[in-house]
Amino acid sequence: MKLILFALLAWLMWRMLRPKPALSAEARARRLLGVTPRDDADAIRAAHRRLMAEAHPDRGGSPERARALNAARDTLLADPARRG
Repeated sequence: MKLILFALLAWLMWRMLRPKPALSAEARARRLLGVTPRDDADAIRAAHRRLMAEAHPDRGGSPERARALNAARDTLLADPARRG
């Protein structure tokens, strides 16, 4: 019984501490903007516009967040051949 408990505990610790797979640039951009792979360019632009209304530095937002949102929009709207 102790061996099973130890094995279960070791497995749980391994699951919690193992490195997570890295997300692609496109996946990170989609997560940041809150869009799905099915969303088109208009939905991406609308999500960017909505988030930038809150994050723009002229409205008290963070310049880093605004830069990240712009980069995410540019990544998702870039030519698919350039995205890699």
